[in-house]
Amino acid sequence: MTKILLVDDDVSLNDSINKYLTGCDYEVVSAYNADSAFIELAGQDFDVIISDIMMPEVDGFEFAERVRTTNKRIPILFLTARDDMSAKERGFGIGIDDYLVKPFDLSELNMRIGAILRRVQIETSSQVKIGNLVMDRTEHAAYIDGEPLSLSAREFALLFKLLSFPKRTFSRSQLMEEFWGYDSSGSSRAIDVFMAELRKKISGCNGFDVVTVHGLGYKVVPK
Repeated sequence: MTKILLVDDDVSLNDSINKYLTGCDYEVVSAYNADSAFIELAGQDFDVIISDIMMPEVDGFEFAERVRTTNKRIPILFLTARDDMSAKERGFGIGIDDYLVKPFDLSELNMRIGAILRRVQIETSSQVKIGNLVMDRTEHAAYIDGEPLSLSAREFALLFKLLSFPKRTFSRSQLMEEFWGYDSSGSSRAIDVFMAELRKKISGCNGFDVVTVHGLGYKVVPK
Protein backbone atom coordinates (compact mmCIF):
# COMPACT_ATOMS: atom_id res chain seq x y z
CA MET A 1 0.00 0.00 0.00
CA THR A 2 1.26 3.47 -0.91
CA LYS A 3 2.26 5.40 2.22
CA ILE A 4 1.83 9.19 2.25
CA LEU A 5 3.20 11.74 4.72
CA LEU A 6 0.78 14.68 4.92
CA VAL A 7 2.23 17.88 6.40
CA ASP A 8 -0.13 20.80 7.03
CA ASP A 9 -0.67 22.93 10.14
CA ASP A 10 -4.36 23.44 9.31
CA VAL A 11 -5.72 20.65 11.50
CA SER A 12 -9.18 20.60 9.92
CA LEU A 13 -7.86 20.46 6.35
CA ASN A 14 -5.18 17.94 7.28
CA ASP A 15 -7.74 15.64 8.86
CA SER A 16 -10.13 16.00 5.89
CA ILE A 17 -7.42 15.12 3.37
CA ASN A 18 -6.25 12.22 5.52
CA LYS A 19 -9.77 10.79 5.70
CA TYR A 20 -10.32 11.17 1.94
CA LEU A 21 -6.99 9.63 0.89
CA THR A 22 -7.41 6.79 3.38
CA GLY A 23 -10.72 6.06 1.63
CA CYS A 24 -8.75 5.93 -1.65
CA ASP A 25 -6.68 3.03 -0.23
CA TYR A 26 -3.61 5.04 0.73
CA GLU A 27 -1.93 4.75 4.10
CA VAL A 28 -1.71 8.31 5.38
CA VAL A 29 0.32 9.67 8.30
CA SER A 30 -0.47 13.24 9.34
CA ALA A 31 2.05 15.73 10.70
CA TYR A 32 1.03 19.26 11.70
CA ASN A 33 4.44 20.92 11.43
CA ALA A 34 7.83 20.25 9.89
CA ASP A 35 9.46 19.08 13.11
CA SER A 36 6.93 16.30 13.63
CA ALA A 37 7.26 15.43 9.94
CA PHE A 38 11.01 14.93 10.33
CA ILE A 39 10.35 12.59 13.23
CA GLU A 40 7.99 10.52 11.06
CA LEU A 41 10.52 10.45 8.21
CA ALA A 42 13.24 9.23 10.55
CA GLY A 43 11.12 6.36 11.79
CA GLN A 44 9.50 4.99 8.65
CA ASP A 45 9.58 5.02 4.86
CA PHE A 46 7.11 6.95 2.72
CA ASP A 47 6.27 6.87 -0.99
CA VAL A 48 5.01 10.46 -1.29
CA ILE A 49 5.17 13.66 0.77
CA ILE A 50 2.35 16.21 0.57
CA SER A 51 3.26 19.49 2.25
CA ASP A 52 1.82 22.94 2.81
CA ILE A 53 4.17 25.90 2.24
CA MET A 54 2.95 28.44 4.78
CA MET A 55 3.69 26.76 8.11
CA PRO A 56 5.07 28.33 11.31
CA GLU A 57 8.78 28.18 12.21
CA VAL A 58 9.90 25.84 9.39
CA ASP A 59 7.95 26.59 6.21
CA GLY A 60 7.39 24.20 3.31
CA PHE A 61 10.35 25.52 1.32
CA GLU A 62 12.82 24.87 4.11
CA PHE A 63 11.18 21.54 4.88
CA ALA A 64 11.53 20.40 1.25
CA GLU A 65 15.12 21.63 1.06
CA ARG A 66 16.05 19.63 4.16
CA VAL A 67 14.30 16.53 2.83
CA ARG A 68 16.20 16.85 -0.43
CA THR A 69 19.58 16.91 1.37
CA THR A 70 19.01 13.30 2.44
CA ASN A 71 16.48 11.97 -0.08
CA LYS A 72 16.66 13.05 -3.72
CA ARG A 73 13.98 10.71 -4.98
CA ILE A 74 10.91 10.81 -2.73
CA PRO A 75 8.17 12.75 -4.56
CA ILE A 76 7.04 16.01 -2.91
CA LEU A 77 3.75 17.69 -3.75
CA PHE A 78 3.10 21.22 -2.46
CA LEU A 79 -0.41 22.21 -1.38
CA THR A 80 -0.55 25.97 -0.96
CA ALA A 81 -2.63 29.13 -1.16
CA ARG A 82 0.30 30.82 -2.92
CA ASP A 83 -0.24 31.01 -6.66
CA ASP A 84 2.61 33.38 -7.53
CA MET A 85 5.35 32.51 -10.00
CA SER A 86 8.16 33.17 -7.51
CA ALA A 87 6.80 30.52 -5.15
CA LYS A 88 6.44 28.01 -7.98
CA GLU A 89 9.93 28.77 -9.27
CA ARG A 90 11.44 28.33 -5.82
CA GLY A 91 9.52 25.10 -5.23
CA PHE A 92 10.49 23.49 -8.52
CA GLY A 93 14.02 24.77 -8.05
CA ILE A 94 14.23 22.87 -4.77
CA GLY A 95 13.08 19.74 -6.58
CA ILE A 96 9.40 19.32 -5.76
CA ASP A 97 7.35 17.19 -8.15
CA ASP A 98 4.03 18.99 -8.28
CA TYR A 99 2.23 22.10 -7.05
CA LEU A 100 -1.50 22.29 -6.27
CA VAL A 101 -3.11 25.61 -5.34
CA LYS A 102 -5.75 25.86 -2.60
CA PRO A 103 -8.69 25.62 -2.76
CA PHE A 104 -8.63 22.38 -4.74
CA ASP A 105 -10.86 19.40 -5.39
CA LEU A 106 -9.84 16.30 -3.47
CA SER A 107 -10.39 14.19 -6.57
CA GLU A 108 -7.77 16.30 -8.37
CA LEU A 109 -5.34 15.68 -5.53
CA ASN A 110 -5.93 11.96 -5.95
CA MET A 111 -5.24 12.24 -9.68
CA ARG A 112 -2.03 14.19 -9.04
CA ILE A 113 -0.82 11.51 -6.63
CA GLY A 114 -1.57 8.81 -9.20
CA ALA A 115 0.39 10.72 -11.85
CA ILE A 116 3.35 11.12 -9.51
CA LEU A 117 3.39 7.41 -8.72
CA ARG A 118 3.35 6.57 -12.43
CA ARG A 119 6.32 8.88 -12.98
CA VAL A 120 8.23 7.17 -10.21
CA GLN A 121 7.54 3.78 -11.78
CA ILE A 122 8.88 5.02 -15.11
CA GLU A 123 11.90 6.70 -13.52
CA THR A 124 12.96 3.52 -11.73
CA SER A 125 12.68 1.40 -14.87
CA SER A 126 15.60 0.86 -17.21
CA GLN A 127 13.66 1.66 -20.38
CA VAL A 128 11.38 4.45 -21.53
CA LYS A 129 9.04 4.07 -24.52
CA ILE A 130 7.01 7.03 -25.75
CA GLY A 131 5.63 7.23 -29.26
CA ASN A 132 8.28 6.02 -31.70
CA LEU A 133 11.16 6.68 -29.28
CA VAL A 134 12.77 4.00 -27.12
CA MET A 135 15.50 4.82 -24.59
CA ASP A 136 17.34 2.02 -22.82
CA ARG A 137 19.38 3.10 -19.81
CA THR A 138 21.15 -0.27 -19.51
CA GLU A 139 22.40 -0.12 -23.11
CA HIS A 140 22.70 3.67 -22.96
CA ALA A 141 21.06 3.68 -26.39
CA ALA A 142 18.12 5.47 -27.99
CA TYR A 143 16.10 4.55 -31.09
CA ILE A 144 13.53 6.31 -33.26
CA ASP A 145 11.45 3.88 -35.31
CA GLY A 146 14.11 1.28 -34.56
CA GLU A 147 16.93 3.40 -35.94
CA PRO A 148 19.76 4.47 -33.58
CA LEU A 149 19.61 8.06 -32.36
CA SER A 150 22.98 9.68 -31.75
CA LEU A 151 22.98 11.46 -28.39
CA SER A 152 25.83 12.63 -26.19
CA ALA A 153 26.01 11.25 -22.67
CA ARG A 154 24.58 14.51 -21.29
CA GLU A 155 21.81 14.66 -23.89
CA PHE A 156 20.84 11.07 -23.14
CA ALA A 157 20.78 11.61 -19.37
CA LEU A 158 18.82 14.85 -19.53
CA LEU A 159 16.24 13.53 -22.00
CA PHE A 160 15.79 10.32 -20.00
CA LYS A 161 15.19 12.46 -16.91
CA LEU A 162 12.55 14.61 -18.60
CA LEU A 163 10.79 11.58 -20.09
CA SER A 164 10.80 9.85 -16.73
CA PHE A 165 8.73 12.67 -15.27
CA PRO A 166 6.23 13.72 -17.96
CA LYS A 167 4.54 17.07 -17.25
CA ARG A 168 6.91 17.83 -14.38
CA THR A 169 8.70 21.16 -14.74
CA PHE A 170 12.46 21.27 -14.17
CA SER A 171 13.96 24.71 -13.62
CA ARG A 172 17.01 25.79 -15.61
CA SER A 173 19.12 26.05 -12.46
CA GLN A 174 18.00 22.59 -11.36
CA LEU A 175 19.03 21.06 -14.69
CA MET A 176 22.33 22.95 -14.71
CA GLU A 177 23.18 21.76 -11.22
CA GLU A 178 22.34 18.13 -11.97
CA PHE A 179 23.83 17.79 -15.45
CA TRP A 180 26.57 20.41 -15.51
CA GLY A 181 27.53 20.27 -11.84
CA TYR A 182 26.96 23.90 -10.90
CA ASP A 183 24.18 26.41 -10.38
CA SER A 184 24.51 29.94 -11.72
CA SER A 185 21.76 32.31 -12.79
CA GLY A 186 24.12 33.87 -15.32
CA SER A 187 25.24 30.66 -16.98
CA SER A 188 21.94 28.81 -16.71
CA ARG A 189 20.80 30.41 -19.99
CA ALA A 190 23.26 28.08 -21.69
CA ILE A 191 20.63 25.40 -21.12
CA ASP A 192 18.45 27.13 -23.74
CA VAL A 193 21.09 26.64 -26.43
CA PHE A 194 21.57 23.03 -25.35
CA MET A 195 17.83 22.34 -25.44
CA ALA A 196 17.50 23.90 -28.89
CA GLU A 197 20.10 21.47 -30.23
CA LEU A 198 18.48 18.54 -28.44
CA ARG A 199 15.11 19.42 -29.96
CA LYS A 200 16.65 19.27 -33.44
CA LYS A 201 17.98 15.77 -32.76
CA ILE A 202 14.63 14.46 -31.50
CA SER A 203 12.50 16.25 -34.11
CA GLY A 204 11.49 12.85 -35.51
CA CYS A 205 9.88 11.79 -32.21
CA ASN A 206 6.09 11.73 -32.48
CA GLY A 207 4.99 10.95 -28.94
CA PHE A 208 5.88 14.09 -26.99
CA ASP A 209 7.03 17.69 -27.06
CA VAL A 210 9.77 19.30 -24.96
CA VAL A 211 8.02 22.47 -23.81
CA THR A 212 9.57 25.67 -22.48
CA VAL A 213 7.83 26.82 -19.29
CA HIS A 214 8.17 30.61 -19.35
CA GLY A 215 10.23 31.92 -16.47
CA LEU A 216 10.94 28.44 -15.11
CA GLY A 217 12.50 25.82 -17.35
CA TYR A 218 11.41 22.76 -19.32
CA LYS A 219 9.05 19.80 -19.24
CA VAL A 220 7.96 16.93 -21.49
CA VAL A 221 4.32 16.89 -22.56
CA PRO A 222 3.04 13.66 -24.14
CA LYS A 223 0.94 14.12 -27.29
